[in-house]
Amino acid sequence: MKKCFGYLLLVMLSLSPAAQASQQEGRTKLGGTPGEQRIIKEVHHELVMLPYYSVFDNLAYKVQGNTVTLLGQVSRPSLKSDAENVVKKIEGVESVQNNIEVLPPSPNDDQIRRAVYRAIYGDPQLSKYAWGAVPPIHIIVKGGRVTLEGVVDNETDKNVASIRAKGVSGIFEVTNNLQVVKS
Repeated sequence: MKKCFGYLLLVMLSLSPAAQASQQEGRTKLGGTPGEQRIIKEVHHELVMLPYYSVFDNLAYKVQGNTVTLLGQVSRPSLKSDAENVVKKIEGVESVQNNIEVLPPSPNDDQIRRAVYRAIYGDPQLSKYAWGAVPPIHIIVKGGRVTLEGVVDNETDKNVASIRAKGVSGIFEVTNNLQVVKS
């Protein structure tokens, strides 16, 4: 009797080069078939290349065999469907479960997004993260509640981002889910 073991990996898309190296090392230690590793790489590439993917969206995914589960939050409904459509076209992907949440439209949340963006990326210590096409600190706002997702280089940057976000008026709560990447 042949035994089949599933391979599960949750991947955040806001990875810096150091985080990508760390992710690759973790992928190698966890195993997974070469086909799964190829799917992971291609899903990551396709999602970060989406034209409307921004700092105000959080995309993540799980790969288990030939099934990809999309996760996260987006501010535009079209981004949810675009993500599913590009992943479906990847060779070897047999099914896609799209669990991406579309954030409700809100002028107040839009104002908070812009203010938190300016507070974080305008800080001299954190401005280095603004260099990429999609900066690694993602700002998710829903009903006046802010969640920071993504990666930073050290604990100090994580704490500064949280402090800067909490300094914006009109916010009910800030949740800091930033991951520290060890270089």
